[in-house]
Amino acid sequence: MVAFGPILARAEARNGGAAALAAKLPAAKSAAELRAIADDRYFSLMALRIFRAGLKHSLVDAKWPAFEEAFHGFVPQRVRAMNDEEIEALLKDARLIRHLGKLRATHQNAAAFCAIAAEQGSFGAYLAEWPGERIVALWDDLATRFQQMGGNSGPMFLRMAGKDTFILSPSVVAALQHWGAVAAPPKSKADRARVQDLFNGWAGETGRPLCELSMILAQSVD
Repeated sequence: MVAFGPILARAEARNGGAAALAAKLPAAKSAAELRAIADDRYFSLMALRIFRAGLKHSLVDAKWPAFEEAFHGFVPQRVRAMNDEEIEALLKDARLIRHLGKLRATHQNAAAFCAIAAEQGSFGAYLAEWPGERIVALWDDLATRFQQMGGNSGPMFLRMAGKDTFILSPSVVAALQHWGAVAAPPKSKADRARVQDLFNGWAGETGRPLCELSMILAQSVD
């Protein structure tokens, strides 16, 4: 087990001290806060993440009010009720990013939101009840249930939503290798499980949430 103390010290030194580093750290929502968010807001965030992928975020964000209108406020039941012709018709709407694959994924994902609400009561409850000690399994579950939630899209969506998670960004992977925590970039399910064990250990050592540990790692290397 690699101790987290030297990693934290290096990150603080690189960022001008503990206070300056702390200002850069993300915050995770509590279980109660996650449950309080309506499903349509989670659905909107997920779609936003999907459309941001590969594009300048500010470009997508500027168009988002039009997406909210086109997808009926992202109420999952209303989006699920849209037919294929309605989705394809959105390709003619110049206010939107006219990517048929992502438009169809949003339509298909509405059914998955409805299924989770039927199983768990709400999407917020689904997130709130998932233990952080098994966060990589939540990544896998999102990728299985939803279209275009593979790779880092699932973890990035969780970070946007406030669910505590680490992210295997290039900087975090570089830091894991720099500190000898992993020998190579984690790609397989077994690799990610080993990284989960590392983060679980660091969480126990420091009392910090996964999102803070992840950012501190990223800030500890050039």
